[in-house]
Amino acid sequence: MRADIGVIGGSGFYSLLDDAEEITLTTPYGPPSDVVTVGRIGSRSVAFIPRHGRDHRFPPHRIPYRANLWALRALGVRQVLAPSAVGSLKAEHGPGTIVVPDQIVDRTSGRVQTYYDMGGAVHVSFADPYCPSGREVAVSAAQAGQWNTVDGGTLVVIEGPRFSSRAESQWFAANGWTIVGMTGFPESILARELALCYTSLSLVTDLDAGVEAGEGVTHDEVLAFFAQNVARMRTLVADAVKALPEDRTCPCGSTLDGIKLPFDLP
Repeated sequence: MRADIGVIGGSGFYSLLDDAEEITLTTPYGPPSDVVTVGRIGSRSVAFIPRHGRDHRFPPHRIPYRANLWALRALGVRQVLAPSAVGSLKAEHGPGTIVVPDQIVDRTSGRVQTYYDMGGAVHVSFADPYCPSGREVAVSAAQAGQWNTVDGGTLVVIEGPRFSSRAESQWFAANGWTIVGMTGFPESILARELALCYTSLSLVTDLDAGVEAGEGVTHDEVLAFFAQNVARMRTLVADAVKALPEDRTCPCGSTLDGIKLPFDLP
C-alpha cells in the first residue's frame, strides 16, 4: 500500500476515506499511535493516523510522534495535513475559527524532537515551520467552506495534559501569539526532518484562560465543541486534500539537500 498524502487527526476523520484498508506497521521508533488507514479521497491516495489512538489512550506528551511521521513517509507520504483543536489567545478569534498558522513557539519539555540524536548532528532549517503551498491550499479551502478563517498566526505548543494557567495565557497573549495547543510540536519539526510538507488546520474550540473572565476551559467542553464541528472539519480536510499539488514545488522537499544523514530514510 502506498499513499501520497497523510492526515494526522482525531478518530472522527475515519469516514474521510473511500475503499479504506487498515495496515499495521512498525518503525525503528516503535509502532505508531494506531493502525494506519489507507484509502482514497477523490483521485488522491491518503493515509490516516489517529494522533491519540482510536481510544484516545495517548495524552499529548506521550504520543509516538516519531513513529507516526516515519510510518507516513514509509508509505510514500510527502504531504501532511494536521487538523487539531486549539484555544484562542485573541478574543476576536472565537470558537469556530480556523487558523492556519505560519509560525510556532515550543513551550513543551522532555519530548523527543529529532530523529538525528545519534550518529552526528543534523541541523535543519525551521525558520518557516509550515509548507507554504499547503498553507495556501488550506486557507483557500477554509474560506471556500465559509469558515471564519485566519491566514497566519503563531501557535504556541504547551506540554499538557493540563491547560494553561490564567497568568500563562495572559503571557502568551501579551507576546502576540495567536492560538495555543498541545500537539503541534514536535510533530511539525519531525515532518521537516523527514523533508515532508506539513500544514496545520487549527480549529478554535475555546478562548484560552486569561483571554476573558470565566472559569477557564474544560476537557469536556473542548471535546463537545470539536464533535459538533467534526463533519465540517472532515469536509475541509477532504477539500484541502483534493487541492494539494501533485508535484511539490515548495522548499520542503529540499530541506535535507546537501546534509549528510546518519541513516537512510524510507
